[in-house]
Amino acid sequence: MDLNTVADICDARQRPAWRPGDAWLAGGTYLFSEPQPQIRRLVDLGRTGWPPLTEHPDGSLEIAATCTVAQLYRHGRASAAPAAPLFSQCCRAFLASFKIWNMATVGGNLCNGLPAGPLISLTAALDGVCLLRGQDGTVRRLPVQDFVLGAGVKDLRPGELLRSVTLPGRALTRRTAFRQASLYGLGRSGALLIGSLDPQDGSLDLTVTAATVRPYKLWFPSPPGRRALREALASAVPDDAWFDDIHGLPQWRRHMTFHLAEQIRQELTAPAGRRPPTEEDPR
Repeated sequence: MDLNTVADICDARQRPAWRPGDAWLAGGTYLFSEPQPQIRRLVDLGRTGWPPLTEHPDGSLEIAATCTVAQLYRHGRASAAPAAPLFSQCCRAFLASFKIWNMATVGGNLCNGLPAGPLISLTAALDGVCLLRGQDGTVRRLPVQDFVLGAGVKDLRPGELLRSVTLPGRALTRRTAFRQASLYGLGRSGALLIGSLDPQDGSLDLTVTAATVRPYKLWFPSPPGRRALREALASAVPDDAWFDDIHGLPQWRRHMTFHLAEQIRQELTAPAGRRPPTEEDPR
């Protein structure tokens, strides 16, 4: 779509003074998908030259805001980390064409802040921390689950730039379980849950996205039973936090969240090499 209110495009490397009507441009798959009458100038990040993915000596993985879905997917396929399958699972949750995969960016997905953003799901589940740079040079670090505050609402100040998201090395060693539900075979996620089991201390965490207006993360020092999990979910997610749109009613999203959470609990607590318990297991 043509953005007929845009009068100028400038290179982010020139560090232009931020002004009302400016917008960062990375992949542009959202910006050019619908009218943006408030935008007067685009600040292009395309020539910043940031490495899409950087593996640090401490085992952490830094993902540049300009890293594309395709680049993230390829990294997940090549990585030997226990949590690596989660990368491709979340990338496929886009249900988008190869053209979108090669343009859409991690930063764009996070900064849109949409409940169904699968890279929000991925980075929140793996304890991702956002690196934010202000126009005055100040730097902030914020967990992904605190960065996305609501449906399309972010803790992002005027002119502030999401530079990268870093996943700690310990999170990448976790065994993970992924579940997604949609009203349609190729529809937007109505619920997307990720569970992970920490091999160091045996703790289990569960991240709820898509069904809720923002990510909710639950942590258990040891795997909970069925009842304890349900009670924790009911307590953690307020009644007004269940998302409501054409892709699913709040009641359905809540039901699917509890249903998928139990599947994840069963998968992660099943002994290695053994089939997880059935849904009728009374535990």
